[in-house]
Amino acid sequence: MSFNSFGHLFRVTTFGESHGAAIGCVVDGCPPRIPLTAADIQGDLDRRRPGQSRFTTQRQEPDTVRILSGVFHDEASGQEMTTGTPIALVIENVDQRSKDYSQIKDKYRPGHAGYTYDVKYGLHDYRGGGRASARETASRVAAGAIARKVVPGVTVRGALVRIGPHAVDRTRWDWNEVSRNPFFCPDAKTA
Repeated sequence: MSFNSFGHLFRVTTFGESHGAAIGCVVDGCPPRIPLTAADIQGDLDRRRPGQSRFTTQRQEPDTVRILSGVFHDEASGQEMTTGTPIALVIENVDQRSKDYSQIKDKYRPGHAGYTYDVKYGLHDYRGGGRASARETASRVAAGAIARKVVPGVTVRGALVRIGPHAVDRTRWDWNEVSRNPFFCPDAKTA
């Protein structure tokens, strides 16, 4: 099993590599007649876009999403609507610099899944981690933006709670703080 697909009723299959032409996903199970445009997805992608902090990759990717299928312009409402068929999304990679990894191409990077991929698939994509790159999360974020439209009013949040020995003090937990620091940490003092 490859684990590139997630879910049952709302199923997401991701594709692409960090240093390939593009990344993206196919969302299957989205009901018809839900208003959906690329702008509905772009805001979430802009929040996770790389290069916004000195603590993340400095790769400058605009993460511009395109909807390839699964929507139709409804003349009655004047809106783009989901059709109930699979929605294909693509995000082009425009700032991959594979040569940056040439000096370490025969080494595994700590904290990355290069070794695991090599053992499992017999391939070591040294160019930024391939499918094991954090770049692949953009597809999941895009699918999540669609899911949010399917189940409006549901809130899903995440926060960093520990980096090595540095853990948050849960008595100082503040959800508003998550968006105010580059670590997405709910504890301002720990951040």
